[in-house]
Amino acid sequence: MSARLDLSALLKLTLESAVEILTGQAGLITLRLPDGAFAPRASIGFPLSAVPLLEPLWRDLDNEDPVESSRELSLRLAIASRAAGMPMRQVVALPLEIGEERIGFIFIFRSRGVAFSPNDQQLLRAFADQAAIAVQNARLYQQVSQERERLNAIIENSGDGVMMLNAYRIIQTWNRALVNMTGISAEEAVGRSCFEVLRLEDKQGRPLFHPQVDNLYTEGTHHRRDGLSIVLSINYSPQRNEEGEIVQYIANVRDMTRLREAEELKQTLLSVISHELKTPVSIIKGYAGTLAREDAAWDQQTLTDGLRIIEEEADRLDRLITNLLEASRLQAGGFKLKPTVLDLVDLAKTAVENLQATTAKHTLSLHFPPHFPHIYGDFDRLREVFTNLIGNAIKYSPDGGHIQVGGQSVDQNTVRLYVKDEGIGIPPADQERIFDRFYRVDNRLARQTPGTGLGLFLVKAVIEAHGGRVWVDSQVGQGSTFWFELPTGAA
Repeated sequence: MSARLDLSALLKLTLESAVEILTGQAGLITLRLPDGAFAPRASIGFPLSAVPLLEPLWRDLDNEDPVESSRELSLRLAIASRAAGMPMRQVVALPLEIGEERIGFIFIFRSRGVAFSPNDQQLLRAFADQAAIAVQNARLYQQVSQERERLNAIIENSGDGVMMLNAYRIIQTWNRALVNMTGISAEEAVGRSCFEVLRLEDKQGRPLFHPQVDNLYTEGTHHRRDGLSIVLSINYSPQRNEEGEIVQYIANVRDMTRLREAEELKQTLLSVISHELKTPVSIIKGYAGTLAREDAAWDQQTLTDGLRIIEEEADRLDRLITNLLEASRLQAGGFKLKPTVLDLVDLAKTAVENLQATTAKHTLSLHFPPHFPHIYGDFDRLREVFTNLIGNAIKYSPDGGHIQVGGQSVDQNTVRLYVKDEGIGIPPADQERIFDRFYRVDNRLARQTPGTGLGLFLVKAVIEAHGGRVWVDSQVGQGSTFWFELPTGAA
């Protein structure tokens, strides 16, 4: 019995042994519940449906000595036997006790033969003392097992990543959230060093080693096998023994990628506002102050030039503010379309004529086949698309050149349009990211060219809101072609 830790199997073995030792025909074990009452946990010799009917046997028995009150127990047996329809004639009951704590009772029944003798009772008492120890050990083991399973379930289903390390930083537990977060399975992680599994890098790409005794928090970039890079923060909680030695670590892991991206966007936005908005405001203020001087008699040409520059900078300021508002509205889910039937050729022609007037170094031309299909779309939004793409073509072709705006039918349901320039081009590594909010290519011309990095972000948003897609083909030094497709039907 001492070797059994499965409580159900132990109770069955205990009862079978006790019935055999005392040559009984049936047996019953009750155990104390958390509320203090007793309930049957094992029985032999009775149908399961009859066991609850034996309840008079153990009701209020905790307040009595079942050996000394054998007459009372015999009366209870008569009542219980009649209720259960079982002809039990003799019963002996002994408490299962650990120290002064009574954890249950063991009942042995005879339906025939002589009554239980004092020797039988003494034998059962000795047996009950050993059985009580085994039952208590099994109950404690069961409680520990249940708590372990409960803890494992909490860890496994936690929204945060959780890993448990031994004192040598070897991973013992790796939960489901970490699998989803890192792309590393529990089978791959458990048994390996945390340094080897989570290779974090700082912003300079240098490896981070974790955890340190004096620094139980670390944050760095983890490169997944699928090519995705994420920022992880790990907070280590050391567990110590009585001597103060660390025996294990519980580490909480969180994906900080979105938070850090939001912080970077915030800094970028502040930089854009402080630089891009400040420049036209300074120019407007400077020219307005100069033209308003009372001690100067400006000729008409000077006044005209100054007012023209003020108007241009005011328009530039208006475009910057409009783009910022559009980006904010898009982020808040307030981006709405007002679709009508559109002639894209006329729309492109108007944009080309308006922007051709702003440059003398570039030649803009249209390339559309006859009878180009009309589409169903938002006039103002698609005009912004053409304006942004053609404006970028002019801006990033500092030496001038030919800019083509055209389109073609893919099929009866889709049209494809393009804006092609002969400018500086876009490096391959940047071609996917140029449509991200506030993203700008890191080169000398981009740094010298005014802009917020919102134009292409808004272009993509408008095209996708119409059910289309946008992409770029580009080679550094040879120019870029921006393509976008739109459905001809209802958006």
